[in-house]
Amino acid sequence: MSDIKLFRLQSGRATELQGDASDLEKPLQNLIEANLEVLLGIRFLATEYSTGKTHGGRIDTLGLDENHCPVILEYKRSVGENVINQGLFYLDWLMDHQAEFKLLALEKFGKLVADQIDWSAPRLVCIAADFTKYDGHAVQQINRHIELIRYRRFGDELLLFELANASSASSTKAGAPKPPKPLKAGAAAAVAERTVGPDKPYPEVVAALSPVLADVLASLEDYTLSLGDDVQRKELRLYAAFKRLKNFATLVPQKGKLLLYLHLDPARVMRQLPSAKDVSQKGHWGTGDVEVPLTTMADLEAVKPFIAEAYEGRSQASRASDGA
Repeated sequence: MSDIKLFRLQSGRATELQGDASDLEKPLQNLIEANLEVLLGIRFLATEYSTGKTHGGRIDTLGLDENHCPVILEYKRSVGENVINQGLFYLDWLMDHQAEFKLLALEKFGKLVADQIDWSAPRLVCIAADFTKYDGHAVQQINRHIELIRYRRFGDELLLFELANASSASSTKAGAPKPPKPLKAGAAAAVAERTVGPDKPYPEVVAALSPVLADVLASLEDYTLSLGDDVQRKELRLYAAFKRLKNFATLVPQKGKLLLYLHLDPARVMRQLPSAKDVSQKGHWGTGDVEVPLTTMADLEAVKPFIAEAYEGRSQASRASDGA
């Protein structure tokens, strides 16, 4: 059981707010689906999606995450429901019906997004009022990308998500997504300059790094993972992502340098870190609006405070203070 408590502070006095962890009903599912991108960095594709007469299932929610990976979301509505096994059942179906999923993405988001779907790390996200210790143990024994998220509601205005457990799998041998293509004039980001990332798989590029860069990479990963027990490292086909519920940093290895992307306000970071670049209007592998090239340990030491800020989710606060 979760021991998270939320308090309201008024006039120097703390009052505990009582969280509601009753069975997850359809209205809450609708609320989550309407805010998927804000809550979990997932673009909504479909709800109650039928897997056909032969398979005989119905997926609660289908989505596409910020790393272009397919996502299945299942909601545990009762104590006795085995949502993990059910989700794995649907995950197997999804891997056998990639063309059907791509068609959904094509109809919802267009060809540019559909062509970038990354099948190397499909995810199963299970959301419930609570999970047992057996659920957490089972997830760690399964070679799939699975996340268990516990929720609490506090009145009508507060919704809390807690990452209860997560496991990562080795990337599959599915093909890499295609490099970003120039957008047509008149599109939402038509003026954005698109740049192309590496075309070799992440492990292959890492294996070819110089000893100096390999040490920088190892130190970067050690530092980032040490920021908190909730940090997840997710290796995708072409880059590695560091995330909590959503990405806060991504790393693209290249010949001669490492490109670190951070979810921070570019203008503020660039004022303090001369090597940083604003890539909010440029296509690139990974996610994040700030690009920082790393070639030495000194570069890594300089960027560590900003990695910590991204982990703490201070991007929005920074924007607000800059605009004040």
